[in-house]
Amino acid sequence: MEFDPVQMSLAFGAGLGLGVFYFGLLWLTVRKIGSAARPASLIFLSFALRMGVVLTAFYFIVDGGWERLVACLLGFIIMRTLFLLRLKPNVEKA
Repeated sequence: MEFDPVQMSLAFGAGLGLGVFYFGLLWLTVRKIGSAARPASLIFLSFALRMGVVLTAFYFIVDGGWERLVACLLGFIIMRTLFLLRLKPNVEKA
C-alpha cells in the first residue's frame, strides 16, 4: 500500500473528532452522576454508547491499513491530552 497523505489527514481528523465525542461525553457523564436517579445505569449506558461508536468508527476508518489506525489513534490521544489540559481538576479547591 502506498502512503496517501489525504487518507492519513482524514484518519487523523476522524481521530480528533472521535476524541471530542468520547471524552466530551465522558465529561458530561461524570458531571451528571451526582444528580442521576440511577448513576450505575448512566455510567454503563454512557460507556456502552461511547465504546460502541468509537470502536465501530475505528473499524471503518482503519479498513485494513495500519497506517490509518496509527493516524486515527494519534488524533484520539491528542484530543485526550487537550481535554486533560483544559479540564484538569483544581486540586486546591478539593
